[in-house]
Amino acid sequence: MAEEAGMFMVHQTIGSVLCCKCGIPMQPNAANMCVNCLRSEVDITEGLLKRLVLVHCPECESYLQPPRSWIKLQLESKELLTFCLKKLQKNLNVNKVRLVHAEFIWTEPHSKRIKVKIKVQKEVMNGAILEQSYPVEYVQQEHMCESCSRVQANPDQWVASVQLRQHVSHRRTFFYLEQLILKHGGAASAIRIKQMDQGIDFFFSNRSHGVKFVEFIGKVVPVRSRHDKQLVSHDPKSNNYNYKYTFSVEISPICREDLICLPPKVAVSLGNLGPIVICTKVTNSIALLDPFTLRHCFLDADQYWRTSFKSLLTSRQLVEYIVLDVEVVSPEVTIGGTKYVLADAQVARVSDFGKNDTIFNIKTHLGHLLSSGDYALGYDLYGANSNDIELDKYRGLVLPDAILIKKSYEEKRQKRRSKPRSWKLKSLDMEVDDKGRDYQDKMNSEYEQFLKDLEENPDMRFNISLYRNREYQPSEMTSVADGDELPSVPLEELLADLDLSEDEDEDNMTE
Repeated sequence: MAEEAGMFMVHQTIGSVLCCKCGIPMQPNAANMCVNCLRSEVDITEGLLKRLVLVHCPECESYLQPPRSWIKLQLESKELLTFCLKKLQKNLNVNKVRLVHAEFIWTEPHSKRIKVKIKVQKEVMNGAILEQSYPVEYVQQEHMCESCSRVQANPDQWVASVQLRQHVSHRRTFFYLEQLILKHGGAASAIRIKQMDQGIDFFFSNRSHGVKFVEFIGKVVPVRSRHDKQLVSHDPKSNNYNYKYTFSVEISPICREDLICLPPKVAVSLGNLGPIVICTKVTNSIALLDPFTLRHCFLDADQYWRTSFKSLLTSRQLVEYIVLDVEVVSPEVTIGGTKYVLADAQVARVSDFGKNDTIFNIKTHLGHLLSSGDYALGYDLYGANSNDIELDKYRGLVLPDAILIKKSYEEKRQKRRSKPRSWKLKSLDMEVDDKGRDYQDKMNSEYEQFLKDLEENPDMRFNISLYRNREYQPSEMTSVADGDELPSVPLEELLADLDLSEDEDEDNMTE
């Protein structure tokens, strides 16, 4: 700007001097020597450690943090670089060297070597600061940690056991809970998992791992738990005691889509809700909905176990109905992110076709989903023989002939039964006893119903991970005769295991 204004500017020039060793011109510094000569005279890496040993557990991929802590670290991660530099920090401070930069040098994964390029600075002659880089080699010394060595010696040698139970006639809750555990890594520290009747047993090598797992289960489902311990050995000289800890965790028997008759005290405490209600969702609390008034409430674990109650009818007792007519009687209501519309409907049992002309006039909360000709699953209270103690306490209570729970797509699924799904689920590495073909067929049927529930309910898919089925090949015949597509999982929900780069690489290779 000064030159544009016509002002005279004096250009500053940096003077140069000759190096006192080799005589080449250079910019002046405190030592009056060029960089090459200064490095030949002084080696700032002298005395610094260039080879160290890391104790590594090959089973759990963890590293020893003296004196007895083990830390899980991945190769070439920021955490591993920090761990390696901490081994050097004391040596750098003793030699009065300042660390400037550090990065990994690639090595073969099976070489048992980790190399790090270190850049350091140090003040040398007459206050001149010299910067230099050098490699540091870390040798992995294989040594199993205490928990892994115990498992290798005896896999059944556990310290804490968590016995997870739910007293119901199906395993739908455990199928869903298994996916939650896989997504959040709740059982990553378990040394053994075994499937039991009405539940699963988890075995851990440390009591703290069992306590952490029980806390995780309490955050996703309503539970109550108790614990006990058994003395295994005792050393009177050192006063050391070894115990085995057992945690008994009971999950609430109330499941999604169950029909419930609330006890009078509970109904009054909830503002005279019901007493006939439907369980619409189960997390760490239970969501209840009155299908006739669309009133709702939430019960947490403490409230439920204070006055526990059981289901009047469960999802295994659902009956298929055909909808003859639907008339909406109230506007749409959103409860917990789910839409409901109260409507009057005429329905008939599918099993009555060709036998009688019995038609039921009922109220339903599914007015936004159902139309004439649709199929729905519901509870048949007209022909049910219930022996419920809580129901007998309500004198003069008139039960409806039927209560619809959800829309049914079974007829449309039969047309596409042979076609595989485009997605799949992972499963825990679980020990399962062979209990015969009938038991296995029952398990497969319940698991198939669980997969159908995932397709129909986006709220259930929100908390679990779905993976792309690479064996699936889309068919051109995707349309349904009725024009109404089956519920399916969209592609964007399968990105957890979707690698588009593989397909692109294959295309490039074919070209």
